[in-house]
Amino acid sequence: MSYSIAQAAQRSGLSIDTLRYYERIGLVDPPARDSGGRRSYSEEDMGWLAFVTRLRTTGMPIRMMREFAQLRHRGDLTAGRRKQILVEHRNDVRARIAELQTSLEVLDYKIDHYAVVERDLEATA
Repeated sequence: MSYSIAQAAQRSGLSIDTLRYYERIGLVDPPARDSGGRRSYSEEDMGWLAFVTRLRTTGMPIRMMREFAQLRHRGDLTAGRRKQILVEHRNDVRARIAELQTSLEVLDYKIDHYAVVERDLEATA
C-alpha cells in the first residue's frame, strides 16, 4: 500500500510541511514518486515516520535524530552506535519522567491543600 503526502501526514500526525522539512534535512528518505510526480509513501516509510515521531515526542533533538538516520543508512555495522544513541536518550527520558513525577507530586500536594482551604472556608461561612 502507498500513501499520498496528505495521507502520510494524517496517519503520522505530522503536518505536510513537517514531512517536507524532515525530507529536506535528511531525517526521512525522499519517498518514491507516482506517475504524476507526487510523493508516494510506503509502509516502510510510514514505519520510519512512526519511529521518528516517537523519538521527537520523547524530546530527542533533531541533531541526534539526523545522526541516527544517517547511521541507519550505513547498515548493521552502525548498530552499536545506534544502540548507544537510544540508550543515552532512554536515560534522558527516564530522568525527565522522574522530574515530572516529582512535579506532579507537588501539584497533587497543592491541590489537596487548596481543597482543605476551601472546605475550611465553607465550614466557616
